[in-house]
Amino acid sequence: MTMGLSHSLREMPTGVWVLGLVSLFMDLSSEMIHSLLPVFLVTTLGASATLVGVVEGLAESLALIIKVFSGVVSDYLRNRKWLAVGGYGLGALSKPLFAVASGVEIVLTARLLDRVGKGIRGAPRDALVADLTPVARRGAAFGLRQSLDTIGAFLGPILAVGFMLLWAEDIRAVFWLAVLPAMVSVALLIFGIQEPAPPPSQTRTNPVCCETLARLPPSYWSIVRIGVLFTLARFSEAFLVLRGQETGISMALVPLVIMAMNIVYAGSAYPFGHLADRMSQTVLLRWGLLVLIAADLVLGLSVHWILVGVGVMLWGLHMGMTQGLLAAMVAQTAPAELRGTAFGLFNLASGVAMLVASLVAGVMWDMLGPLWTFYSGAAFATMALVALLERP
Repeated sequence: MTMGLSHSLREMPTGVWVLGLVSLFMDLSSEMIHSLLPVFLVTTLGASATLVGVVEGLAESLALIIKVFSGVVSDYLRNRKWLAVGGYGLGALSKPLFAVASGVEIVLTARLLDRVGKGIRGAPRDALVADLTPVARRGAAFGLRQSLDTIGAFLGPILAVGFMLLWAEDIRAVFWLAVLPAMVSVALLIFGIQEPAPPPSQTRTNPVCCETLARLPPSYWSIVRIGVLFTLARFSEAFLVLRGQETGISMALVPLVIMAMNIVYAGSAYPFGHLADRMSQTVLLRWGLLVLIAADLVLGLSVHWILVGVGVMLWGLHMGMTQGLLAAMVAQTAPAELRGTAFGLFNLASGVAMLVASLVAGVMWDMLGPLWTFYSGAAFATMALVALLERP
C-alpha cells in the first residue's frame, strides 16, 4: 500500500501539484483568519451564535452557489485558468477587510467577498484537475489536491496561535499577516499553470440550455442528491471553534481546534483518494457517514476539551474520506466538455444545503444548546446513510 501510494505520487502531473500548492497558500491565509473569526465575532463584536450561523451559512453557501456560474463560463469559454486567477485574486483582496472591521456588517462583507472568490475559482480549478489527470488516477489527484489544501488549513491555525501568543492576542495583527500567503497563492497560479488546450473538434455550446443539461446522466444527478444530504449533515466548522471555546480553551489557543481537524483531514485525504480508485466508492461514503455520526455524538456530549479534540479529529477523518471522493465521482459521471457546469451545479445544490444547515445549527445552539446542534447534524447524516444504503 505504501509503495503504491509513493509510485502514484511520483506519476502525478506537475499541474496537479501546483494547483495543490495554490490551494495550500490560500487556505493557510484563510484559516489564519477563520480559526479566530467566530471568537472575534462573539467576544470582540458581540455577535450571537445565530448571527455566526447566518454569517457562515451565507458566506459558505454563496461560495458554492457561485461555482455554478464559474463552471458554466469555464465550459463556454474553454478557459479555466484565468477564471481561477480572478477567484483567487478576489479572495486575496478581501483579507485586509477583516483586519479593519469595526462591526459585523464589515466582517460579513469581507466573508462574502472572500467566498465569492472561492465560488469563482472552485469549479474551474476542479475541472482543471480533471483535465490534467488520467481517468485512472482522478481519485488520487483530487485526494492529493485536497491534502495539500488541508496542510495549509492546519498550518494557518498554528501560525495564528503562535502570533496570538507573541502579539498578546492582537487578532487584527494576525489578520494583516494573513494577506501575504494569499498573494503567494495568486502568483503561483499565474506563473505555474499551463492550461491544456481543448480538443480541436470541440464546438462551443450553451452549457445551461435544456438540451445540453439533458446530457448529464442519471448517475451524476444521484451524486448531486447525495452531496446535498452530506452538506446538510456538515454545518459550518465555526461551531467546532465555538464548542472548543465553551469547554475552556483560551482565545489564543482556540485555533488549535481547526488545526487538529485539518491535520487529520490532510493526512487522510490522499490515502482515501488513492483507495477510492480501488474499491467501491459507495462503501467508502457509507463509512465516512458513520464517522461523521460518531463525531457529532462525541461533540454533542463533550464536557472537556479532550473529548472535543476527539470529536474534531473524527470530523477531520470524515472529511478526508469523503470530500475528494465526491469531487472524483462528479468528474467521472459528467462529460468532459460539461465538467465545469457539472461541478457548478453540484456546488449550487450543496450551497443551498450549507445555508440551511448553518442556520439550523445556529438557532439550535441559541435556543436548545450545543448538544442539539450536533444531534441535528447526526440526524441529517443518518438520513444520508439511509439514502446510500439504497445505492449499489
